[in-house]
Amino acid sequence: MSLRRIVLRDFVIVQSLDLELEKGFGVLTGETGAGKSILVDALQLALGGRAESGVVREGAQRCEIAVEFEALPSLMPWLEEHGFGVDEPLLLRRTIDTEGRSRAWINGSAATVAQLKALAEPLVDIHGQHAWQSLTRPQAVRQLLDAYAGIDTREAEQGWMTWRERRKAVMDATERQASLQEERDRLSWQLGELEKLAPLAGEWEDLNTRHARLANAQALLDAAQTALTALDEEDSSATGLIHRAVSALKAQSHIEPLFVEHIESLEGVLAQVQDTLHNLHQYTRHADLDPEQLESLDQRISLWVSLARRYRRAPEDLADLLTQWKTELGQIGQALDLAHLKQAEQQAWLAFEKTANTLTKKRQQAAPRLSAAVTATMQTLGMEGGVFDVALRKLDEPQAHGWEHVEFLVAGHAGTTPKSVGKVASGGELSRIALAISVVTSQLGTAPTLIFDEVDSGIGGAVAHTVGRLLKQLGQDRQVLAVTHLAQVAACADQHLLVSKHRSGKQTLSTVAPIAAESRVQELARMLGGSVQSAVSLAHARELLMA
Repeated sequence: MSLRRIVLRDFVIVQSLDLELEKGFGVLTGETGAGKSILVDALQLALGGRAESGVVREGAQRCEIAVEFEALPSLMPWLEEHGFGVDEPLLLRRTIDTEGRSRAWINGSAATVAQLKALAEPLVDIHGQHAWQSLTRPQAVRQLLDAYAGIDTREAEQGWMTWRERRKAVMDATERQASLQEERDRLSWQLGELEKLAPLAGEWEDLNTRHARLANAQALLDAAQTALTALDEEDSSATGLIHRAVSALKAQSHIEPLFVEHIESLEGVLAQVQDTLHNLHQYTRHADLDPEQLESLDQRISLWVSLARRYRRAPEDLADLLTQWKTELGQIGQALDLAHLKQAEQQAWLAFEKTANTLTKKRQQAAPRLSAAVTATMQTLGMEGGVFDVALRKLDEPQAHGWEHVEFLVAGHAGTTPKSVGKVASGGELSRIALAISVVTSQLGTAPTLIFDEVDSGIGGAVAHTVGRLLKQLGQDRQVLAVTHLAQVAACADQHLLVSKHRSGKQTLSTVAPIAAESRVQELARMLGGSVQSAVSLAHARELLMA
C-alpha cells in the first residue's frame, strides 16, 4: 500500500497543497528554507505524531492534513474490528487548531491519535536526518538487531517479569518469617473465635427475624385469634355479613341485573376472607411458644454482637470476614512454605532462561550477517576498508530482553580498530553509517512506503550517486521518498518534486509541484552550481539524468 496523495490546508507555510505521489523512488528538493521537510512533518502528524499549535499557518484558525494510501489487505481485519470502513483507498485525516486541539478521522469516521499510531506502524517507515543518534542508544541498537533477526522479545519479557515476581516473593518471605509466624498465630486465634460462631451469609437478618417472632409469639397468637373471632366466630362476623348481603342481592337479581356484578364482587371478597381464615387457623395451630429456642437465639445474637464489636465490624459483615481471614491464612501459609516458593522461582527461572537462550542464539546468528551487510554497503559510500561490527556482551544478570548488551562498533578506514559508534568523531561518517544501516534494514522491512529525510547529509560526489542508486534500487520493490540536497541523488529519482517559496503580501508561502524535462535540468543545475546556473552546470545536470 503506497502513499498516493497528500492534501494540506494552512500547514506551517503551506496555504493549499494537493499532491499526487507515484510509486518507485521520488525526491523532494528545493532551496534552503523552502520547507523541504514539510511533507514529512505533515505525514508524521497524519500518522499520529504529537500535535502543536505552531503548525497552523499564521492568520489561519486551523490546519488540515489528509493522506491517502492504497488498500492493504492485512489491515482490513483491524479496520473492521475498530468500526472503520474498509473501502478503497485508505484515507487518514487530521486537523489541529490554534489552541493545539486535534481531531482525527480514519476513512471518514472519528478516530483517536492512538488508533492513528496503531494503523501507521505498518504503513510508513521514516528514516530521519538524525537517524545516527539512535545508534548510540543501547535500547535502539538492540531493537534494530532484533528486528533484523526477526526476534520477538514479548515472551522473554513476560517470563522475566514472572521470575522477578517469584524471586521477590522468596526474598520477602525469607525476611518476614518471624513476623509471618506471628501473624499466622494471631489470625489462627481470631479464626478460632469466629469459627465458634460460624456465621453464614445472610444469617444475621434471618436471626433477627426469628428472634423478633419468638419474642412476640404470644402477642402474635392473640392477634391471630382476635382476627379469627372477628371474621367468623361472632353473630356479626365478616363472613356472616357478607353471606347476608349476597343472599339479599340474589333474591332481587332477577329484577335488577346490575346486582349480578355486585354479587360476583362480594363472592370474590368472601373467597379471599375464607382463605385468610384458613391461613389464620393454620397459624394458631402451629404457633410455637418456645422459650428454650428464644434463649438459644438470645445467646447466638449476643455472641454475634460481641464479636462484631471486638473486631469493629458490622454484624452482617462477619460472614465475609471469616472468608477473608481464611484466605489470608492460606496466603500466609504459602509465604511460610519457602520450599514451595523456591521451587516456583526455579521453575520460572528455567522457563525464562530457555527463552533467553533462544534469543541469544538468534542474535549470535544475526549479528555477523548484519555486520557483513552493513560493511559491504559502507564500501560503496566512500568508506573503503571500513568495518561495521555488531558486538554482543553478556550481562552479569539478565534483563527482560535477555542476556545481551548490543553495541555497534565502527572502523571508518582500513587498519583502524572498530570503536563504539558514539566515539566516531566524523559527522559525515555517522551519517553514512546510519544510511548504510537504513538501507540494509529497510530491505527487510514490510512497510510499503519508505521516507528518507536528508540522511545523505555530509556526503557528495560519487558517493552521493551511489546513495541515489541504492534508493532507486529500494524503489523497485517499494515506494521511496527522499528529502535531499544532492543533485546526484535527485537525478536517480522516478519522480522529482520541487519545493519552492514565494511572497504573498506579508507572508511567505511554500508550494510543492512535480517537475520534469527542462525544469528538472534547471533544478539539478541549481543544486550543483548554486543560484547562478552556468552552461557547465546545465550540461552536468543533463549528464546526471542520462547516467
